[in-house]
Amino acid sequence: GVQTCALPISDVTWQMMLGLWRAEFEGQQRGATVLLEPNPAHAGSFSGGVNRNGERAQVAGDIEYGEFTLEESADGQRIAATWLGDLVEGSCGREIRGTWKAEGQTQALPFVMRKQ
Repeated sequence: GVQTCALPISDVTWQMMLGLWRAEFEGQQRGATVLLEPNPAHAGSFSGGVNRNGERAQVAGDIEYGEFTLEESADGQRIAATWLGDLVEGSCGREIRGTWKAEGQTQALPFVMRKQ
């Protein structure tokens, strides 16, 4: 059966976010791979990259009280998109659900991210 986790969302640390994730977007054929590593510029947060079938962008973000925030940038300067999500209860910090929104767009795309 599915393993449930007794760890409360508030106890999930930023370190538990590190590693490789798979993101799927609602209504989109193409998913993305997200690699999160410790952010050298900001202690207690993460940075890394997103890869959509070879199309790459940089990401940086953090997690606070189970709320996941990731800013995506193609050039490392301007924010191209924002990921806002919540840790799924009972997933031990291995699943995040939320919305992905491109800068300047009103329409947000639901996503689910799962730790690989």
